[in-house]
Amino acid sequence: MFAALRMLLVFIVLGVPAALIGIPWSALRGDFRTMYGWGMRIVRLGVRFAGIRIQVKGLENIPLGRACIFLSNHVSNLDPPLLLPTIPGMTSVFLKRSLMKIPLLGTAMRMAKFVPVARGHSREEAERSVEAAAAVLRDGLHITIFPEGTRSPDGRLLPFKQGAFFLGEATGAPMIPVVIYGTAKMMRKGSLKIYPGVAVVRFLPAVWPGSYTSREAMSEAVRAAMQRELAT
Repeated sequence: MFAALRMLLVFIVLGVPAALIGIPWSALRGDFRTMYGWGMRIVRLGVRFAGIRIQVKGLENIPLGRACIFLSNHVSNLDPPLLLPTIPGMTSVFLKRSLMKIPLLGTAMRMAKFVPVARGHSREEAERSVEAAAAVLRDGLHITIFPEGTRSPDGRLLPFKQGAFFLGEATGAPMIPVVIYGTAKMMRKGSLKIYPGVAVVRFLPAVWPGSYTSREAMSEAVRAAMQRELAT
């Protein structure tokens, strides 16, 4: 539990002042990139204080100068804070709409153009989320999605939600499969305790939507790449 408390302490002691200063400053300047950089540094520091080391592999697989769609497996609540700071540039995220209600953090996420998604949402809401994500990509930001929609209880990939692949089809943005190892043992589902250790974030070769004739084929290509990596 001490590792989790150390992480939380870093987030509170550094994150709250950064938000109080950075949010109005970013709003006045009309540019959230500096605030985003502060946030990612704070997240990295919190992870380090929790005793977690991150090995990043496959950065050469990310196309330069392109807004990309990153699709990652999901086995732990540690996955987002480990993954997001490793992505070059600035990334938006598909996330639960309820998280936008968190004071300060919710405001920062809206300014960072994070895309809220409601569980059990209607087709119209799903279409609005895809349209919002497409606008983010057009602005030059990446999008990060956990296509399973929830954490896997055993590390095996769950069925993929199709929103990411509607987005890929609509924009043609390169899709980067990502596999995270190690976090399932560091923070188990249903527990707040963090166990220090080494996590690996591996970026796999891009899947280009224009090379596929259907969303289903695109989804299967991403899934197959992730499954091959998980099996090694």
